[in-house]
Amino acid sequence: MHAITIPEAGGPEALVWAEVPDPVPGEGEVLVEVVASAVNRADIMQRQGLYNPPTGASPYPGLECSGRVAAMGTGVSGWNIGDEVCALLAGGGYAEKVVVPAGQLLPVPEGVDLRRAAALPEVVCTVWSNVFMIAHLRPGETLLVHGGSSGIGTMAIQLAKAVGARVAVTAGSKEKLDSCAELGADILINYREQDFVAEIERATGGAGADVILDNMGAKYLDRNVQALAVNGRLAIIGMQGGIKGELNIATLLNKRAAIAATSLRARPLSEKTAIVAAVREHVWPLISAGRVRPVVDREIPMDEAPAAHRVVEESGHIGKVLLVPPHHVV
Repeated sequence: MHAITIPEAGGPEALVWAEVPDPVPGEGEVLVEVVASAVNRADIMQRQGLYNPPTGASPYPGLECSGRVAAMGTGVSGWNIGDEVCALLAGGGYAEKVVVPAGQLLPVPEGVDLRRAAALPEVVCTVWSNVFMIAHLRPGETLLVHGGSSGIGTMAIQLAKAVGARVAVTAGSKEKLDSCAELGADILINYREQDFVAEIERATGGAGADVILDNMGAKYLDRNVQALAVNGRLAIIGMQGGIKGELNIATLLNKRAAIAATSLRARPLSEKTAIVAAVREHVWPLISAGRVRPVVDREIPMDEAPAAHRVVEESGHIGKVLLVPPHHVV
């Protein structure tokens, strides 16, 4: 098969479409013929040499895919050859085939095109596990999402609205904020022109955000805590703004607030399986009912992955950028 390899860390040009050995499913694993994958920030960090795959994972980038079951290892039940699926991966999605633990497979939701389903697993599992399983967002609460027009952001808006929460977002342009509003965002903050702490306080009558989903890390740490409500919960899922920041512990104590920082890729199989099961139970019905949908900015041939990485690094996209193996490009 062919896959995107990274012979040496570097810029987008470090991504090389090359012939590699076919993966073989082991016990409890399924081989998927990939119809599409999607670009995530973690892939960019891996390309840069900053985020190595977990032990035993595929060396190729790609944390999600959609496709068809092509083969199964021993001990797999509930799936058949030819089933249309999407999957949460620890790596290997930028390829024509990938091996997946059966517990990380999901059926393609009713009403979703097979290719567009590749935009779902990573963002849905990230949002559901952080905003709902860890931060316990409840109806009537306010969620602040940084990077509201990103793949994570567009999914967080929809899921929060589906459970009856109020949603605030930050984004860097009117076009991006308009796209967030179309998905249901209630409070729109242009981070280039407005202070999100002041805007959240104004919009909530001084109460603050009950939950914050943050992809920036250090740069926003202190201001995020300022923006939290009493008993607020901050979920940190990225470090685009650095890894070391200062925190006023007194503010955190006064607000009786909590901070959680998680990554999905390195979690043990048992935890990923539990998250995928929760997503299938709680989110898949919302997607099938048309209340939540994947947001796709564009599709790019997989062998042109460097161009896809440039798009995501320049932050000119809204939603997900998909990668399609050349023989599936229409």
